[in-house]
Amino acid sequence: MTHHGRGLRRLLKNDDLARRIQIDFRSAGLESRQLAMLTYAEKLTVTPGEMTPDDVGALRSAGLSDRDILDVVQVVAYYAYVNRIADGLGVEVEPWVEAAIEEETSDKR
Repeated sequence: MTHHGRGLRRLLKNDDLARRIQIDFRSAGLESRQLAMLTYAEKLTVTPGEMTPDDVGALRSAGLSDRDILDVVQVVAYYAYVNRIADGLGVEVEPWVEAAIEEETSDKR
């Protein structure tokens, strides 16, 4: 979340919700559709070999179309790919990113 938290706050336009999602998305007060997407994304990220058709069914039950589901899978896969490249190469967060995160954090105090 360190790299992407700033973008999340910008997209949500709700710093409190972004903070609650970072702490625990399950108790952040999300809509059922959002909660279903994050639950799916977490499982696909942490235990991809345990995915079943029921996981896709849960997204459909939450109101996602096949296109929406494809978008979720592609975003999760992309971030997993990019983060593994960065982690595998030992890429450090750029100093300007760290400074921006620190500035935003201190502004909220």
